Amino acid sequence: QVPYQPSSPRQVANALALLRGRAGKTVDLGSGDGRLVLEAYRQGLRPALGYELNPWLLCLANYRAWKAGYHGKVSFLKKDLWKVNLSDCHNVIVFLAPSVKPPLATKLLAELPDDARVVAGRFPFPSWTPSSSLGQGLEQVWAYDMKEVRR
Repeated sequence: QVPYQPSSPRQVANALALLRGRAGKTVDLGSGDGRLVLEAYRQGLRPALGYELNPWLLCLANYRAWKAGYHGKVSFLKKDLWKVNLSDCHNVIVFLAPSVKPPLATKLLAELPDDARVVAGRFPFPSWTPSSSLGQGLEQVWAYDMKEVRR
């Protein structure tokens, strides 16, 4: 379990800026109240979905999707990120605690296609070299292109 900490508007903007111009399935692992998924959809990334275990946050995310007119267009699923198959994902957003990053790096390396991009917020992946980065301090986000990470 990772404590819920909503992304700031600047963190959301920075994360989505690193996905600009990309296509394919976009997922937010630990999607919280859904703000990153909704913005991804708003910017044309489709399908856009979030995985979240907290039922209250799932309700909030679904309410926000309905309020934005995206009900049925985005998905928020109550699934454990360790149990979902990410092999068809091309854009992965991860705003999770540092303790989760090493085992998650192993999962992402095993499952993601070469053309996938992972965007991490708040904390970088300690053993990966980012392809690019945006922002400073708490607003900083890092992008990792799987093809580069695997080199």
